[in-house]
Amino acid sequence: MADWARGQSPGAVEEILDRENKRMADSLASKVTRLKSLALDIDRDAEDQNRYLDGMDSDFTSMTSLLTGSVKRFSTMARSGRDNRKLLCGVAVGLIVVFFILSYFLSRTRT
Repeated sequence: MADWARGQSPGAVEEILDRENKRMADSLASKVTRLKSLALDIDRDAEDQNRYLDGMDSDFTSMTSLLTGSVKRFSTMARSGRDNRKLLCGVAVGLIVVFFILSYFLSRTRT
């Protein structure tokens, strides 16, 4: 028997133990409630992220379709004749120039 229980009546010891058990049960119930709340928050977060990823998947699919169509049109234009090849080269050079101009301005604004 514990030191604090010596010299006390069995009924008093049972009452002390019962109070301690109730206190520990209340503490455990509080911790379980917090864990349940945390688990529900994690579940909600996971569902939100899954919806976000599903939306990104459909966005990437539509972007892939758009780029595939553009590549097909460019390749058709390149195969169709000499005038179109000149136009295609002009567009490519123009895009490269625009890219370098934009990268120059972006590097200047960051510094």
